[in-house]
Amino acid sequence: MTTTVLLDCDPGHDDAIALLLALASPEIELLGITTVAGNQTLEKTTANALKILEFAGRTEIPVAAGSARPLVREPFVAAYVHGESGMDGPDLPSPRTAPVPEHAVDFLAARLLGSDRPVTLVPTGPLTNIALLLIRYPEIAGRIERIVLMGGAIAEGNVTPAAEFNIWADPEAAARVFTSGIDVTMIGLDVTHKALFRPADSERLAATGRVGKLVSELFAFYQQFHSQQYGWDGSPVHDAVAVAHVVRPGLVQTAHRGVVVDCGGELSRGRTYVDLWGRAGWEPNAHVGVDIDAQGFVDFLVERLASLG
Repeated sequence: MTTTVLLDCDPGHDDAIALLLALASPEIELLGITTVAGNQTLEKTTANALKILEFAGRTEIPVAAGSARPLVREPFVAAYVHGESGMDGPDLPSPRTAPVPEHAVDFLAARLLGSDRPVTLVPTGPLTNIALLLIRYPEIAGRIERIVLMGGAIAEGNVTPAAEFNIWADPEAAARVFTSGIDVTMIGLDVTHKALFRPADSERLAATGRVGKLVSELFAFYQQFHSQQYGWDGSPVHDAVAVAHVVRPGLVQTAHRGVVVDCGGELSRGRTYVDLWGRAGWEPNAHVGVDIDAQGFVDFLVERLASLG
């Protein structure tokens, strides 16, 4: 049986690869894509989602643009990682298609209410759209099978010493999601930073066809930041791990734990506190990624993307 999925994203190199992985996975029925400001502005992330669908020949999948800014804090984009387009590297033409006229929140609600079975939400950017969905349509929670999100970390940050970017970008939205009572899985830096995609993987994929070549070009730009910042010989593909967990659950090991999102002062803002050892006695509200079959994930990613030719 396929898993019905709505993908909420902010492409972004790793979002683009996550989207391609979803398209390459027959286990997923992709009902639509919504976009949010995050890695770049909403205009650019939406254009990037359309570009990937056009490149893959999947323009029948609708795209709805969502929130252009966080709930509370000022917008911030990660051009220092993803470039001015949000997806620098490959030379993709401007999209010929357009997003649907609905706002992403209304689009998500309509798709959830119209589905004959529960839907899995896979947010790979800031959680603004998902929080607004839960606020505007509180009755929708029962239509969501689970939320598998990329964001957070148990013990490290990648935008501040305390916080991962997607949660930091809109911590109030993240707090709303983690306290929703919905089945939430947190795929954070603790697992994504273990599963590096390396130049040899990129070369292997580039030889498989035009999609592999596109991913190789995305990787070449994206890897520059990780090489300079961390000294790594590869890059995490954060968002693709969340999609992979939906398709092949055994790759990521999770623990059911209590998670609290810090919405306080700037020093700790956006941190995900995880009661890993149960010392705080917090009620578990998320399945937290704690380990990953790193090579298994990379091999799976290469195999699936190669199948798109």
